[in-house]
Amino acid sequence: MAKIAVYPGSFDPITNGHIDVIKRASKVFDHLIVAVLVNDSKKSLFSLEERLDILKHGIDNLDNVSFDSFSGLLVDYCKEKQLSAIVRGLRAISDFEYELQMAQMNRQLYDKTETVFFTTSEKYSYLSSSLVKEVAKFGGKIDGLVPDYAIMKMKEKLSRGE
Repeated sequence: MAKIAVYPGSFDPITNGHIDVIKRASKVFDHLIVAVLVNDSKKSLFSLEERLDILKHGIDNLDNVSFDSFSGLLVDYCKEKQLSAIVRGLRAISDFEYELQMAQMNRQLYDKTETVFFTTSEKYSYLSSSLVKEVAKFGGKIDGLVPDYAIMKMKEKLSRGE
């Protein structure tokens, strides 16, 4: 049976830290689904379609990676897709407490999917989508933090005042 995992997130936008986790997880699992969470209560810079577009342009040459979206509980998505694992990235100890609680709740709700943690590479340990958006909003340099395509899309969006 194939080991299929999901790497969920808002990816607004995807960062090079996310890409690092995706590349490493793709080596561990037979197939990895990068799934964008649709959360109407959260104000996103990019629409779902734009986030998926940026993901597809940011991740290339990984034949065992696909892209999807979901809303609601992650465990319901895992049940529907019969996934064996949830991939989560950890940047710092502060991430661990929250992620551990989520992993335990997910296991309580659906014990057929395990959470697997990947620590980010040191060079991306400070990086978050929120931080990238803040720096970009004020005209700061975000080269090397997100894929070039994401930079282009952010510049377009911010120049229109969105």
